[in-house]
Amino acid sequence: MKDLTPGGDASAEGIARQLTEAVHEHRVLPGMKLSEDEVGEVFGVSRTIVRQALRSMAHEGLVTIERNRGAFVSKPSVKEAREVFEARALLEPQTARAAAERATAEDVALLEDHIEREHAALAAGEAGRALKLSGLFHVEIARVADQQTIEAFIQQLISRSSLVIALYWQRRNALCESHAHHALLDAFRDNNPDQAEELMKGHLVDLLSQLNLRDVPDEARSLRDALLG
Repeated sequence: MKDLTPGGDASAEGIARQLTEAVHEHRVLPGMKLSEDEVGEVFGVSRTIVRQALRSMAHEGLVTIERNRGAFVSKPSVKEAREVFEARALLEPQTARAAAERATAEDVALLEDHIEREHAALAAGEAGRALKLSGLFHVEIARVADQQTIEAFIQQLISRSSLVIALYWQRRNALCESHAHHALLDAFRDNNPDQAEELMKGHLVDLLSQLNLRDVPDEARSLRDALLG
């Protein structure tokens, strides 16, 4: 893990950020135990700092803390997986419409740069990072729409979506289809709200269709290997 260096950020906030990145990049998988001792050993910090970091992640819904068992990366059920995408289908088409109405040339340029970084990560073989960037593209749309409350909801849903995709994605290395994001970008460039709304609806339907919604067994992998491998 790139940030795990002696001079890295060893605060509770820094550890939470690095662990969150590992979850979003699918190096640390849903259901994996986050032992306080093991996390502390990997990062070279006390259990108190680790505990603060894990509580912060639990607040974001990425970690589940079970009494007498410890902390685990949250593992969405099939029911929750459906609910996450149903919620996105309710929020994001209208957000895309609002973004298309407000998008400036600067906004379009920033979104275009975001897509380019996503493709660069994929070309470098960093599929997990590319998938993370793909999800953040949707958060950026809410920012362009200037809907701060909805942006916060969408950010949480994207985090949950990352866990859902880690468990249920049928094509392990597949990402948001590139043409879908490029088509949305064109709608923003043209300030075409009707097109943006319809494109987002279709895009989310396509994403849901790529999920294999059935119970999936846990994958055996040590936390140390996941973070340092």
